Amino acid sequence: MSAGLNRRAWLGASVVAAAGVAVRGESPVVKTSGTVKYSFNTSTIRGQKVGLDREVEIAAQAGYDAIEPWTGTINNFVKNGGSLKDLGKKIRDLGLTVESAIGFARWIVDDDAERAKGFEEAKHDMDSLQQLGGKRIAAPPVGAHDKGPVDLLKAADRYRQLCELGRQFGIVPEVEVWGFSKALSRLGETAFVALESAHPDATILPDIYHLFKGGSGFEGLRLLSSSAVQILHVNDYPADLPRDKIADRDRVYPGDGIAPMNEILRSVIRPDRPIVLSLELFNPEYWKQDALQVARTGLEKTKAAVAKAVG
Repeated sequence: MSAGLNRRAWLGASVVAAAGVAVRGESPVVKTSGTVKYSFNTSTIRGQKVGLDREVEIAAQAGYDAIEPWTGTINNFVKNGGSLKDLGKKIRDLGLTVESAIGFARWIVDDDAERAKGFEEAKHDMDSLQQLGGKRIAAPPVGAHDKGPVDLLKAADRYRQLCELGRQFGIVPEVEVWGFSKALSRLGETAFVALESAHPDATILPDIYHLFKGGSGFEGLRLLSSSAVQILHVNDYPADLPRDKIADRDRVYPGDGIAPMNEILRSVIRPDRPIVLSLELFNPEYWKQDALQVARTGLEKTKAAVAKAVG
């Protein structure tokens, strides 16, 4: 966190509970029903290298409600001659939605030229996602993650600009917690950026692994409204790795680790709010297995964790 973060900033962050990061103004672009939707983040089978079209089929065959692809895979699909509009129709025909996608545009960086390129990348990614029928895109602190603390007020202003860009495409950028990062590694920092952006579409993308890795814990999730958190990346982590040693590759299926799943899921699954639970894993052991079986196992274990937590 920036050394220049003053008392006003801390007070602003502390009222997230009351504000829920839902800023007055127009309603957020994304509106869903009051149910739990299960989404498949394609990192879970990225090691199998099956391609975007097959990833879509696997998500549908495994029984998910939605898919969360990566922009790099989307770009490769187009480079190889694929039609995003045709694939979007296929996605809908299979009964899926594209609740989100994972992008890496450098929207947060201080360098003006680099940030301008980042916004051009975000524009390209949002255009592609719009053609697929997508709704949201992750906005992690790429470019600042390895350089140290950021000025959170400047980050909030840049995030607001990103949200404005998203409105041109009907895509909501989700400012993402990255636990390993030197910027926005904690839920409070990320919530501050969303809150101080003063944008009605501001949303936060938390992840069970990242909340553990960054040291935030999970209590803060209950303070955030359904407008603030529309998607939660679900996964688990093992008992034998401390926070400073654990890495993305160590993520396991929900329920196979020691994360307080009941507490986490009860914080985000409520009768008055919709939530998308998106399975995001990077486990190389799973990448050695049949992709469809991995997807099915992940959904079964996620649903079992939900049933245990909320009945």
